Amino acid sequence: MLVSVEGVYQDGQIRLNDKVPFEKETKVIVTFLEDQSIDKPAKKRLTLDDFSFRKSQEALKDYKGSFSDAVIEERRESR
Repeated sequence: MLVSVEGVYQDGQIRLNDKVPFEKETKVIVTFLEDQSIDKPAKKRLTLDDFSFRKSQEALKDYKGSFSDAVIEERRESR
């Protein structure tokens, strides 16, 4: 299984932004990205615990368009 996780290298240590699903010793490959700003706080990733289907339905009850199209358009605009 391949898993990618962002992190920061500082003072000889690598800090991962997320937990990894491995309990035993596992081989890794570390790639250092050049010109990456580490001053920005990491974005919190959503998990299933952050999602409420009922709240989503309530928030979208008056929305007449395609929610999928709106999400795609918003992502295109944020590039």
